[in-house]
Amino acid sequence: MKTLKLGYSPCPNDTFIFYAMVHGKIETGDLNFNEILLDVEDLNRKALNTELDLSKISYNVYGRVSREYIFLRSGGALGRGCGPLLIAKERYSIDELKGKKIAVPGIHTTAYLLLQLLNPSLVRQSSIHPMPFNEIIKSVSNGAVDAGLIIHESRFTYASHGLSKIVDLGEWWEGETGLPIPLGGIIARRSFGNVLTGKINTILRSSIDYASSNRSEPMAYIQQHSQELSPDIINQHINLYVNEYSFDIGDDGEKAAIELLMRAADAGIIQKVKGSIFI
Repeated sequence: MKTLKLGYSPCPNDTFIFYAMVHGKIETGDLNFNEILLDVEDLNRKALNTELDLSKISYNVYGRVSREYIFLRSGGALGRGCGPLLIAKERYSIDELKGKKIAVPGIHTTAYLLLQLLNPSLVRQSSIHPMPFNEIIKSVSNGAVDAGLIIHESRFTYASHGLSKIVDLGEWWEGETGLPIPLGGIIARRSFGNVLTGKINTILRSSIDYASSNRSEPMAYIQQHSQELSPDIINQHINLYVNEYSFDIGDDGEKAAIELLMRAADAGIIQKVKGSIFI
């Protein structure tokens, strides 16, 4: 039996996707998965240190780990209408935010990368405050920061805190490129080779199939780890982030990922990625 260290976030889409493969609900052959649940920014740091065999990461960090890891085709976070939101109590314009305090869910996140691509001068001229994603709404609400860049289930709850959307970065990206927004993906060590990596991808896809066919079964596991316990919010989250691209990234998903990485490299934000990025 070969045990692999698998990192993913406690967010509902990830716990939904990985539930079956870490709970013995599907056939995994001689592979066993030791799950490590962490905030995506913590996973990004572990990937930078090559600590995990498999992991969810942000596309922002891939330029620095592409020699050691390759993306699986399944399990990623990519789609339409699911991008990060920049929110605030006041209805600021982008120019009015320059020089103010902006909370971000980590400097390695795709959300922060998109903010840099949207308006480089906003990032250069503002005070950027990285913090766990689930603390951002509170920090904006109590005035600790002027605005926040929110991800995950926060997009479903910010309005109930009296906060307003300044810009939808996914909407901006789709308007710029016509492509879905690539947020994160699942990486595997390149040293595994094509056969083992392909087997892992098949297991992961089967795990998504199982959860999709047994929708209520993973709910206790999902609620155990979710920052937002409302079943309605959890289901909205899963419905949005677990989609056709979760099963296989597809041609337009690959194009979106490559476009994002190219734009980020051209802007000098990440290193240029050479060679294949998907199995």
